[in-house]
Amino acid sequence: MKLRFAACLTGFIMDLILGDPHGFPHPIIAIGKLISFLEKILYPERQKNADKELQSKKEFRRGSVLCILVIIITVAVTAGILMICRSVSPIALYIAESIMTWQILAVKSLRVESMKVYKALKGDGSEEERLKSGRHAVSMIVGRDTESLSVEGVTKAAVETVAENASDGVIAPMIFLFIGGPVLGFFYKAVNTMDSMIGYKNDRYLFFGRAAAKLDDVLNYLPSRLSALLMIGCAYFADEEMSGSNAWKIWRRDSRNHSSPNSAQTESVMAGALQVRLAGNASYFGKIVEKPTIGDAVRDIEIEDIVRANRLMTSSAVVGEGIGLLAIAVLALIVR
Repeated sequence: MKLRFAACLTGFIMDLILGDPHGFPHPIIAIGKLISFLEKILYPERQKNADKELQSKKEFRRGSVLCILVIIITVAVTAGILMICRSVSPIALYIAESIMTWQILAVKSLRVESMKVYKALKGDGSEEERLKSGRHAVSMIVGRDTESLSVEGVTKAAVETVAENASDGVIAPMIFLFIGGPVLGFFYKAVNTMDSMIGYKNDRYLFFGRAAAKLDDVLNYLPSRLSALLMIGCAYFADEEMSGSNAWKIWRRDSRNHSSPNSAQTESVMAGALQVRLAGNASYFGKIVEKPTIGDAVRDIEIEDIVRANRLMTSSAVVGEGIGLLAIAVLALIVR
C-alpha cells in the first residue's frame, strides 16, 4: 500500500510537470502500433457478393480476437516488467510504477494540446490565418472533420475534447491505477486506445471494432459518472465564471444525449458549468452525423472557454488524486 501510494503520487506529479515530452518513448504509441499491426493481419478481406451476415460475423470474431490479444500482450508486458523490477529491489519497483503511472495519465498533455488551439485562435496574423491555424490544431485532438469549422466550431471542439478526456484520459485511468496499479491502468488504456482506433460506427469498423467499443463502454460506465460528479463538485468552488448548480442541472438533464452511454457525462457537466451549448451535428469522414445538443446557450461560447475548461479539468484531477490517495492511506490503516 505504501508503495502504491508513493508511486501514484510521484507519477501524478511527473505528469503535471513533464506531460508527454516529444520524442520520448510512450507505451500508448506502442499499443497503437500493436493494434494497427494486428488489424492488418486479422481484418478479413471482403469478397464481392459475399453474404453480409456471414461477413459481419467474421469481422466481429476477428475483431474480438484482436481485442483479446491486445489486452493479453499489454497486461503480460506490464506485469513482466514489474515482476522483474520487484525481484531487483523495492526501489526499482517504485521507480517503474511511478514512470508507468506518469505515462498512463494525461493531464498536462491534454491541457497543452487543447491550449494549442487557444493560442492559434488568439495568435498573430489575420482572422483567416488564425482560424486556419485553429482548425489544424484542433484536428490533432478530435476525430471529426475540421476543414469547415468556424471559430465557434473550433472552440466547441476543443472544449468538448477537454470535457470528454477529463474522464477517459485523467479520472478513469486514475481510478484503475488506484485499484490495481499499472497493470490495471494499462489494461484500461489498451481498451480505450482500441476504442479510439477501431471503435467507429462506420462501414469498416461497425462489426470489427464492436468488441472493443462495448468493452470500453463497460469499463467507463462508473468512472465517467464519478468523473462527472467530481467535476460538478469542483465547479461549485472554481470561481465566479463557472456554475456548479447549472452543471448539476445540465448533467441530470443531458448526460444521456449521446449515442455512447458515457461520452455525455462529463461533456454535460462542462456545458452546464460554462453555461454554453455543446455537441450538436458534426461531420465525420465527409458525412454529417446528427447529434442532440448538450447544455443551454445562456451565453455564446468564446475562445476563453478553452482556458476555463482546462481549469476545471485540472482542478478535478488534483482533487481526484487527493481523494484516491486518502482512500489508499485509510485502507492501509485498516488492513495493518
